[in-house]
Amino acid sequence: MTYQPVADYGIIGNMHTTALVGLNGSIDWFCFPNHDSPSVFGAILDDQKGGRFKIAPVDEVVSNGQLTRKQLYWPGTNILITRFLTPDGVGEIIDFMPVGLSAEQIGFRSLIRQVKVVRGSMAFVLVCQPAFNYARDSQSMEITPKGVCFSSGQLSLGLATDIPLHQSDTGVAAQFSLQEEEMAVFVLQGIESGTGCGLPITTAQADQLFKGTVDYWQRWLSQCTYRGRWREVVERSVLVLKLLTFESTGAIIAAPTCSLPELVGGERNWDYRYTWIRDASFTLYGLLRIGFSEEAGQFMQWLEARCRERNPDGSLQIMYGINGRHQLTEETLDHLEGYEGSAPVRIGNGAYDQLQLDIYGELMDSVYLYNKYGQPISYELWTHLAGLINWVCDNWQRQDEGIWEVRNGQQNFVYSRLMCWVAVDRGIRLADKRSFPADRDRWLKVRDQIYKEIMDKGWSESRQAFVQHYDTDSLDASSLIMPLVLFVSPSDPRMLATLDAINRSPGKGGLVANSLVYRYNAEESPDGLIGNEGTFNMCTFWLVEALTRAGQVDRARLDEARLIFEQMLGYANHLGLYAEEMGSSGEALGNFPQAFTHLALISAAWNLDRTLGTQGY
Repeated sequence: MTYQPVADYGIIGNMHTTALVGLNGSIDWFCFPNHDSPSVFGAILDDQKGGRFKIAPVDEVVSNGQLTRKQLYWPGTNILITRFLTPDGVGEIIDFMPVGLSAEQIGFRSLIRQVKVVRGSMAFVLVCQPAFNYARDSQSMEITPKGVCFSSGQLSLGLATDIPLHQSDTGVAAQFSLQEEEMAVFVLQGIESGTGCGLPITTAQADQLFKGTVDYWQRWLSQCTYRGRWREVVERSVLVLKLLTFESTGAIIAAPTCSLPELVGGERNWDYRYTWIRDASFTLYGLLRIGFSEEAGQFMQWLEARCRERNPDGSLQIMYGINGRHQLTEETLDHLEGYEGSAPVRIGNGAYDQLQLDIYGELMDSVYLYNKYGQPISYELWTHLAGLINWVCDNWQRQDEGIWEVRNGQQNFVYSRLMCWVAVDRGIRLADKRSFPADRDRWLKVRDQIYKEIMDKGWSESRQAFVQHYDTDSLDASSLIMPLVLFVSPSDPRMLATLDAINRSPGKGGLVANSLVYRYNAEESPDGLIGNEGTFNMCTFWLVEALTRAGQVDRARLDEARLIFEQMLGYANHLGLYAEEMGSSGEALGNFPQAFTHLALISAAWNLDRTLGTQGY
């Protein structure tokens, strides 16, 4: 087998874990039982060793013509259908993880694959080859008349089915044929070692679980208050975000994968299965804007718990495990070759102990928004937040690694200064709105000091733009956030000049190539890593939103915002999903799907739709 393009995958899940299902019917990424657990199927990181669970037609090329593959979601759900079409028959796999069940119910914490033929007949082949703990653990298996039990030292999984299985290499295989309206069901679930692989479920039970899961997702999505243009894309984005939630704590992971490369063959391969404080304001803003106050409240509880666990010096980490874990030690898995040979494969994330001062602005903005649009915060939480603001007042002038987590030393990053300003500003606003006790005189003085310093040192007269850090004239797409956090007016001459500077092609000194935005120019401003990267999807949506806000007084910019947004929609995969980046040929790069990109899409769509409405479009 060969590696599938990243864009060829769909995602299913149950708010505890997820799985990536390819157009070829193969589950090539699945961690169990949780998002950040070791992988069971990891063929996306090593085609030979990683492990997979594939169901597909026996013949890739059929006698009367080419096999055609399609993938779609059942409307308004996270139930994925992979369809195989031939002149002799049409077969499909319905993949889903049941949700909303108690531990006593059939299907709890399981992955269900329903295989059926809807026209004619079709022969299928099944291969299930787990590779526990990122293919590091030895494993045993026991084949029974009703399935197979896989066991390693740390985990046991059962695959229950009525289809006879036989041993094949490190797993099991089967061939079976189905006629029109026939169905085979496969249930993968965690088991207690020595208790058997579980009983197969009947087709009637599988249909009942399917209908219950459809009902759950459609009822959940009905809370969405967004009714504007591009509604279907916004709804798909919020469905993705829900999948990336960890139900037990309310945390939202950055992406469900690790080490998918930002450049094929390169070393920019990171583990995103954790929760960044940075994502907080964007997450809460996106969820609250379109009616998902319960999810916003759960995430707020997770953030509040982190505020109570500050470091000895009073600071916060930039990211945590989904259960609040602090230690995220980075290690490389040298026995895996990486996606298309992109080594090293990394798990854990060494950036967890970096100094990134911007996180305090994003945290305070999220709390401010939640207090305004969600529920009033408690006094006890305020005491922790006031301590954080005082820490920012003491430390905002330090150099740090910045939003992009560079690995070549600390700088005076403008975005970090900007978000320190946001932290203090939102603290002042929140204290005034709620009449909380605060050191207002000091906070006002520091806020104004940060503002003046950014205007003096973060602005380049020669470049006519805000720059990446104080010691460079290089541009950075993070400057697009300035009007979004109310630091400057969208029509401020400096902001418009920065917008124009960024919105030029790299050949003309800008960061935008055919409407797609690079984070920064790695040649002008090295980041300590080898090789280049693709355009950053999140930053493209930031450009849309910055143009939208400027477009409130300049119709040409609003027209450009709509054009770029709708062009960007065309870069999603066949299911409406986005990876972190886009390569030079339009290929998906980086971890997939990425929460931040889908959050930025929701925000850009909401603001663009509203502005178009007010402008009479």
